[in-house]
Amino acid sequence: MVPVERACVVFDEQLTAYDFGAHHPMAPVRVDLTLSLARELGVFDALDVVTATAATEDELALIHRPSYIERVQRMSAHPHFTDESAGLGTEDNPVFAGMHEASALIAGASVEAARRVWTGEAPRAVNVAGGLHHAMPDRASGFCIYNDVALAIRWLLDHGATKVAYVDIDAHHGDGVQAMFYDDPRVLTISIHEGPQTLFPGTGYATEVGAEGAEGSAVNVPLPPGTSDAGWLRAFHAVVPAVLREFEPEILVTQHGCDSHMDDPLTNLMLSVDGQRRSYVVLRELADELCDGRWVATGGGGYAVSDVVPRAWTHLLGIVADRPIDPDTLTPAGWREHVQQLRGSLGPVRMTDGRRPEYRAWEEGFDPASWLDRSINAARQAVFPLHGLDPLY
Repeated sequence: MVPVERACVVFDEQLTAYDFGAHHPMAPVRVDLTLSLARELGVFDALDVVTATAATEDELALIHRPSYIERVQRMSAHPHFTDESAGLGTEDNPVFAGMHEASALIAGASVEAARRVWTGEAPRAVNVAGGLHHAMPDRASGFCIYNDVALAIRWLLDHGATKVAYVDIDAHHGDGVQAMFYDDPRVLTISIHEGPQTLFPGTGYATEVGAEGAEGSAVNVPLPPGTSDAGWLRAFHAVVPAVLREFEPEILVTQHGCDSHMDDPLTNLMLSVDGQRRSYVVLRELADELCDGRWVATGGGGYAVSDVVPRAWTHLLGIVADRPIDPDTLTPAGWREHVQQLRGSLGPVRMTDGRRPEYRAWEEGFDPASWLDRSINAARQAVFPLHGLDPLY
């Protein structure tokens, strides 16, 4: 009997060295708490754990300007310097010792995840430390130094992929990844996020559809603040599956920022862990349907470090591993004690927020008085005709 292929998680303890300091919202302890929860719940029994290798300067230069890489290296060695023109030394992106090495390791981990899946060594792979989707070719942005997701996509293109789909469900627009492939029809970037009127980075309008020659390669679904599970899932299902099916990708790359949660301190969306978990299930199903299961998943934003991120990403790991966790599962007592030791408060007791995520399908009717429905309709009107799809139904 041929053994079933196992998915993998790319991890190295040094990935948590990506550390902007004690008072920065991007706390690396969220990765520690995620992996410890996943281990205690048995998810790692179904995953191969593989180590990461830092991306080289030449690899980073595939998406970042050499002058920018040199600046990161210089300030990494001399963290008292700043260069705000490159986004370094700002409140969002404070300089820290070893910044280049830590950032290059995260980038290399996402490349390794992509390599494992593309070569068939693993059917699915995840790097929860990745998903740094705001970094631009010549500057840091939004807590992101190097854009690991874009580098993984570039690696896939350079190794024979002709159609890569990227789906970004972070509360913030995936602007860096979109910018790097805005003129490349081989890459479909889809971002569903809180609208630019109310949240950083102020981009991601439905009218951003791709450059000349790549029209329709960028898809944006900006959501009103306060959108909860039902509205988010309505928007997702009204746009994402149809465009993915029309594009017919060979591999799916996803970014799973969980800052869309109602308890996240930096955003204004109102999802539950249960709604987020449902999105992971649907993306797994779409990868199975369209890409023969080839799926590379990354982390992303998420600043409710103890209560939300570990549960959300442990659900993600379980779905990647083919060992989904029942939302009613209790979190292990030992893990809650670990949270208390690290964070000074007990962790959540269950893997659920007690919600049952349901939504009204787009086909059931469009309400022009609804900000949410107007946003969905704008996205469909902007991009569906470019894919030969009917924007109405």
